[in-house]
Amino acid sequence: MLLVLITIPVLVWFACKRWADAFYSLGSNRLLGVRTPLLLIAHPDDECMFFAPTVLGLLRNELPVSVLCCSTGNYYNQGEIRKNELIRSCAALGIPPSNVTLIDHRDLPDDPKVQWDPHLLSSLILRHIHEKKVDLVITFDEGGVSGHANHVSLYKAIRSLHCAQKLPEGCSVLLLESVNLFRKYLSVLDLPLSWLCPRDVLYVLPEKQYQQAKEAMTCHQSQLLWFRHLYLLFSRYMVINSLRFLLCANEPDTKEKSR
Repeated sequence: MLLVLITIPVLVWFACKRWADAFYSLGSNRLLGVRTPLLLIAHPDDECMFFAPTVLGLLRNELPVSVLCCSTGNYYNQGEIRKNELIRSCAALGIPPSNVTLIDHRDLPDDPKVQWDPHLLSSLILRHIHEKKVDLVITFDEGGVSGHANHVSLYKAIRSLHCAQKLPEGCSVLLLESVNLFRKYLSVLDLPLSWLCPRDVLYVLPEKQYQQAKEAMTCHQSQLLWFRHLYLLFSRYMVINSLRFLLCANEPDTKEKSR
């Protein structure tokens, strides 16, 4: 009986890993026509802790991903260190320094208890979108994945811009799905659930690209406390990103839903 209890999870794990390879080879056809995607994040390390599958999936399709980071991550007075870590991490993912923009504004502090000023944030984001001619914004959903107030502020800002029709014509918003704590730490074992649950876009990393995501995270040495190493092993966000398009009330859903 003990052997069975050990064997079954191992077999499921390997099956999911093989399934991940199959998903990666399929890619995503939901983003046909996208030319200038922007990853909108709150802190240095968000790009690899949460969005690595999406970034690597977009780069695989030869899309010029750019990053707008809205703070320096200066909560522990490490802002200068974390700026450099962000540049190195993005380079490890395949994003050149010229495509990385970091905002250092005193009214946008790295603080899990602070909701950023929505008007200031919206204006900075909108200006950047126009400057870069962005046609797809990728950011956090209303749960912010971890519930961090700064993550949620990004969602609120981009939602207000989208629903007020202030974004450029043809610019879509894609939100990273927040999942419950149990699913969050299933790693690749969450793949069947991610496939069955409604979503618009699904990115899954095979082993080689997972190692690339881990390499990017190791660029953030200032953040690699012991529990972050556990995160690298068990977080589904290191392997799986399920995303949905942002729709406002009464906005027609012109994008075919997938399962």
